[in-house]
Amino acid sequence: MSPDAAQQMLETLREIRDGQREIVALLQAQRAAAEEQVQRSRETIEESVGLQRLALQRQKTISAVAFPAILACIAAIAYLVARYF
Repeated sequence: MSPDAAQQMLETLREIRDGQREIVALLQAQRAAAEEQVQRSRETIEESVGLQRLALQRQKTISAVAFPAILACIAAIAYLVARYF
């Protein structure tokens, strides 16, 4: 093998190595961005679940107060209707 051919091969191998290093750096950056996105998604999901639990708790509280109040109103109306008719 001639020195020029060996030098050409060496240069080509160096270019390949440099290209692979660039690809690895890009992949690491992409992986970091993906991990950040996953973390934000987890936080959003946790917040959403917390808000849903709070909404259910409030709904139960309102139901516990509203249903007896509605029944009391119906009973009062029935009493008034029965008393005056």
